[in-house]
Amino acid sequence: MGESLGGARCGILAGMTPAEPVNVTDALARFTDVYSPRIVARVNDYDVRIAHTLGEHVWHTHEHTDEFFLVLDGRFDVAVRQPDGSEVTVHLQRGDTYVVPKGVEHKPSSTGGSILMFEPTGTVTTGDDEGVAIPEHVDRTVGRPL
Repeated sequence: MGESLGGARCGILAGMTPAEPVNVTDALARFTDVYSPRIVARVNDYDVRIAHTLGEHVWHTHEHTDEFFLVLDGRFDVAVRQPDGSEVTVHLQRGDTYVVPKGVEHKPSSTGGSILMFEPTGTVTTGDDEGVAIPEHVDRTVGRPL
């Protein structure tokens, strides 16, 4: 069971079940909803989520966590509200990563594509403000099972 690296055993610890590999391309093919992330893995207390993107999301803030994006396909833009109230848009394409710092208001948009996100388990996709109007094509969720 496992190999020894520097005196430590590598392998499955007692009572732990190994995770099954997930092919992200195949996982994305299993659903078509946009801005409705699916959880493909958990790492400690974080979800690894994937989502299709198209159109505008909503302005929102995550007060207690950063938000990490990896663009898997297509184009993905993130408008960020500056402290003076002005907006700056970060343009991302396949292979680009971007982190929105906690407490920063932002609004994703896309001409079509897919993204991967790392977020603490339980993080709501539309931010902390429950009173924000959610468009029909945006799913207010903490992630859905694949």
